[in-house]
Amino acid sequence: MARDKAPVQAGEQAFRAADFQTLPEALDYAANSAAGVQFYSARGDLLEAITYRELSDAARSMGRRMRRAGLAEGDRVALIAETDANFLRAFFACQYAGLVAVPMPLPVVFGGRAGYVEHIRAMLGVANAAAILSPAPFLDMVRESAGDFDPARIGTFDLFDGLPEDGITLPEIGQDRLSYLQFSSGSTRSPAGIAVTQRALMANLHGIARDGLRIRAGDRCVSWLPLYHDMGLVGFLLAPVATQVPLDLIATREFARRPSIWPTIIARNGGTLSYSPSFGYDLCARRMKDGAADLDLSKWRVAGIGGDMVRPNVLARFATAFESSGFRKEAFVASYGMAEATLGITFAPLDRGIDTDTIDLDLLEHEARAVPAASGNGHRTRDFVLCGPVLPGHDLEVRGQDGKPLPDREVGRIMFRGPSLMREYFNSREETARVMAGDGWLDTGDLGFLLDGALVVTGRSKDLILANGRNIWPQDLEWLVEHEVEGVRNGDVAAFSVDEDEAETVVLLVQCRATDQAARDSLSQTVADTVRAAAGVNCSVVLVPHNSLPQTSSGKLSRAKARQMYLDRARAEPSNDRTAPRLEAAL
Repeated sequence: MARDKAPVQAGEQAFRAADFQTLPEALDYAANSAAGVQFYSARGDLLEAITYRELSDAARSMGRRMRRAGLAEGDRVALIAETDANFLRAFFACQYAGLVAVPMPLPVVFGGRAGYVEHIRAMLGVANAAAILSPAPFLDMVRESAGDFDPARIGTFDLFDGLPEDGITLPEIGQDRLSYLQFSSGSTRSPAGIAVTQRALMANLHGIARDGLRIRAGDRCVSWLPLYHDMGLVGFLLAPVATQVPLDLIATREFARRPSIWPTIIARNGGTLSYSPSFGYDLCARRMKDGAADLDLSKWRVAGIGGDMVRPNVLARFATAFESSGFRKEAFVASYGMAEATLGITFAPLDRGIDTDTIDLDLLEHEARAVPAASGNGHRTRDFVLCGPVLPGHDLEVRGQDGKPLPDREVGRIMFRGPSLMREYFNSREETARVMAGDGWLDTGDLGFLLDGALVVTGRSKDLILANGRNIWPQDLEWLVEHEVEGVRNGDVAAFSVDEDEAETVVLLVQCRATDQAARDSLSQTVADTVRAAAGVNCSVVLVPHNSLPQTSSGKLSRAKARQMYLDRARAEPSNDRTAPRLEAAL
């Protein structure tokens, strides 16, 4: 494929910061510009390009054909979200046709056919989809997931190509119409379909564009994030469309094969906005051994971090690795969000880099108070990242167990409300009531504290380890081992607790690449000794094979699934023998 085609540029029309009523209105406006989307391979080859005008025309045409096929307003259409123009056309066709798009993950993160089939089957059941479109390579698995689904309504993205469009009038799209269902990725329970209206979507896009990232004419977005995840879909497909800026996309698997393609495309095309979880910055810094100095990253003004806990040491390594490329550490922007809020909730100020607060970890664990660390007191410390204030027009509180707001530096549950909030978990009144109060507040399930108006996230409430009267954050143990133990890499550790023999036991699953038994025994002992010495915690260390720790569909570590796998295998054992080799077979 050609590598020298000129990047798609923005047009001359007046810039608008996502101040539209609906997504179709936003794409119609973007279609008057020369901007569009380009798709790149791991080697930087331009695979495909589509302008927003071409996208709008193709989506309207496909929308009419979908309605001709008998799909009615409000029907859900499942879309296996490959990073290509086919997905874009189908997603926006749903928007124009009054259908509800349901982006679904690719099989790459599920570790096998059976797991993927089961996962998609559950999603299809929740969505009660009326049609399913998939890339050809995954169609057999999707058909298996669909069971006795009408075969005429399942196929590749060209399923409706032969149908006539004449006589079909696309409906007027109102703000209260559902735009899409976004499946939450981080739970072991049945998948929850987050119902996002046009109103909530545009409220969040406007807040991101105007206040969070301050997107402006001349910006250019670059992303490798999956389009079935909220950060990839909303942040780096819908936000560029709604702000008429060009977008360069790299498939997630292509980034995983060659992480250097990310900064390469940013440098080549003059990218200004790009986002990643911490692990993406880490992977890129570790793999980009040579050639960083040949890149020009001086135009990259927003290097956002979201999707998981922000790791300051990882970002510092990335900034050092790419300093010779003109990358500014001040470009880092920490943020906090979740799909239930469409995407963004808080954003740190621009052009300041990462602000941290060094906390006395002992007091945090014992008293749930974020007390600034005092030098010389012998207590353990940890740097927490400030994720900035809530978007204007939205509200955020940190509440205690009594449901009342807490003062600064008191750790509690993070609560959110505002126009970006989801309508419901689709067709799940009980699940919706579990997290949403009648007064419009959402219990995010996260813990944190406020500091001068900025949110600091400390972890997920369901992941919190309670041991010996302490609240221990699993990421603290994971990061400790990854940082201190030679041969253990970022992402190699999962920490959680289980009830064993009427006591709470802290378990660490550690991915191990060694096959020599002496080396394995040494690693287990070193991990246990490190955790005991630095954190004062006795733990059970279980070595598991490389790439065996479970992930969510968005690629994040799933501690809940790791814990469940451990327990399932332990219960299956006829005795109390829970040795590493037996667990490895299960994991």
